[in-house]
Amino acid sequence: MPESAELQQAQPPVRESFGSRLAAAMGSRGPLCVGIDPHPQLLVDWGLNDDAAGLERFSLTVVEAVASLAAAVKPQVALYERHGSAGMAVLERTLAASSEAGVLSIADAKRGDIGSTMAAYADAWLRDGSSLAADSVTLSPYLGFESLRPALDLAAQYGRGVFVLALTSNPEGKSVQHVGGDDSVARRIVAAAAAENQRYEGTLGSVGLVVGATIGSALGDLDIDLGQVRGAILAPGLGAQGATPADLRATFGAAYPSVLATSSRGILAAGPSVAGLRAATEETLGGLRSE
Repeated sequence: MPESAELQQAQPPVRESFGSRLAAAMGSRGPLCVGIDPHPQLLVDWGLNDDAAGLERFSLTVVEAVASLAAAVKPQVALYERHGSAGMAVLERTLAASSEAGVLSIADAKRGDIGSTMAAYADAWLRDGSSLAADSVTLSPYLGFESLRPALDLAAQYGRGVFVLALTSNPEGKSVQHVGGDDSVARRIVAAAAAENQRYEGTLGSVGLVVGATIGSALGDLDIDLGQVRGAILAPGLGAQGATPADLRATFGAAYPSVLATSSRGILAAGPSVAGLRAATEETLGGLRSE
């Protein structure tokens, strides 16, 4: 085979950007991401064993229930890792099932490192052909935003996306993210994401941010304008963690149309029946859509 033909075959397929696909999903289904968080107590509450078999039953039931309703699902990677290789195999099947069901996936892995290690993480979560490939992955920028370059570039190459931690609602986050006052770490992360999204056309770029739904007045306190990002804002904390749709509107203001609200336990507690999960998802969506 000629070398030019081999190179041509090695090129990734042309694919619509993740940001465009997510914008379409949010527009047609609503701005909801359902977290797939198989906590040990939830498995017990569902009458399942805290093992790989229970993990798989839980995960695939959630996908079956919400795939046609939610814009995205977000498996929490740590809760699969705790079951070792068997748990990671379940995660692979969960991501594959999400793809087959037509719902976007966000692997909540919060990966971040430097050099070849970051390139390996990117390869695992974002490359076509990887058994762990998701539509997008969460990343931690606290070794410097530019340390994420391998993932940023591979996501663009394969039509996938990333969500970068910017402002989290845990109390400890302030000790890093709020440092710098008018030039806070969080503000610089937001600005870097906005710059990165200039490579994308359409309503949303493929570099989103993770901003907690329960951060209160932090955006105003740090003079952060999320409207400049032109990426989706993944906002965990809706439901069981206390945030309401009204809180989201108050917290995010003009950026609310870009918010992808995440509910996990608030919806998952309605299982194990598919009907119960669907009803909880529809109720949550109703609150997000209401004015």
